[in-house]
Amino acid sequence: MGNQRTALTNPLAAHYSRFRVAERLLLTGHSHQAWPDVGFDAQQRAWLDAAELVDDKWTRAAEQALKVRMGFARLLGDSPDNIALGQNTHELVTRWLSALPFRQRRRIVTTSGEFHSIRRQLDRLAEEGVEVVKVDAAKGAAAPASDLGERIARAVDDRTLAVMVSSVLFETAEIAGGLDRMAAACEAHGAALLVDAYHHLNVVPFDIRAMRLESAFITGGGYKYCQLGEGNCFLRVPPGCRMRPVLTGWFAEFDNLEAAARDRVTYAPGAAAFAGATYDPTSHYRAAAVFDFHVAQGLTPDRLREISRHQVGLLSSSFAALDVDPSIAHVTAVPEDRRAGFLAIRAPRAAELARALRQVAVFADSRGDILRLGPAPYLSDDQLREAVDKLSRLVIGV
Repeated sequence: MGNQRTALTNPLAAHYSRFRVAERLLLTGHSHQAWPDVGFDAQQRAWLDAAELVDDKWTRAAEQALKVRMGFARLLGDSPDNIALGQNTHELVTRWLSALPFRQRRRIVTTSGEFHSIRRQLDRLAEEGVEVVKVDAAKGAAAPASDLGERIARAVDDRTLAVMVSSVLFETAEIAGGLDRMAAACEAHGAALLVDAYHHLNVVPFDIRAMRLESAFITGGGYKYCQLGEGNCFLRVPPGCRMRPVLTGWFAEFDNLEAAARDRVTYAPGAAAFAGATYDPTSHYRAAAVFDFHVAQGLTPDRLREISRHQVGLLSSSFAALDVDPSIAHVTAVPEDRRAGFLAIRAPRAAELARALRQVAVFADSRGDILRLGPAPYLSDDQLREAVDKLSRLVIGV
């Protein structure tokens, strides 16, 4: 079996040997992609730099952080000067929320399909009297994700403080449409706009200018399709931004600590105003190495989109060939060009199926009644077919 498995291996898998991607059916590409082996070497280098340089390690750490900002900027089609880094998106989003003028407006427009880092925080703000308007994210033909941005735009008015929306829905992988109209409505009414691009970046090309999001704040991170692991998230800040987060770390005035006026909190300009405080730089060493690896391997967003569409398409067609009773399980109806990085299968027992798949060595997950199957560029077609074959035995047995 070992020789057979080797013969069926995707050549890229050799670079992910420590995650054993050729030996396991890791359909977790939408949640936690494997890290290439270069990340292990970089993580060791972070420890060794600390041992050698002690407190002087921060100069070396800043070099790694710059590479990470450059990596995210490249994926966004933007400048690294507009990128602030954080350990997670919630840290950055709450910092951003704290900079908004709540004394003037208290109405936030969002959707019913936001990930928990935004959903939970807005629900809590609603308990404190902030008006939170949730537009249906994707409810079939009555509310398709293809016009989500247009429907959000209609909900924006002069009372709106901010709009917070995902460019790809985390439950179904549907790409939201009409974001340009939503952005225009925000500009017209003076509302801030935050776009969560976590399920978009590095699996579907993202271009700020082409999408007309030049004035938007954009957040995301490296835990999923970027293969960077934990501790690598970003907030893209529009050029010329003068916001002053209430939740602020001392790194936001790092270059001016001695001269900072103590009668008023000072901030660095632009994205640097959203900086935090002392952090573990190990994640940046790993991320910088992985970004370099992607460039060396030609894993551009366009190439990764091509691979992803082939893999998700193969999963979809293989499942369709099973001719399963739709009441038991069926693929969500999403046009192929509007589906991002994973296949969403609606099944009343999705959580049970995910647990059963793990018992037969297929790693997947579920969200509500949706089973999520996320391929990754290091998997082979044969591995995807094997995973669907194992799923078929479980579905037929349900």
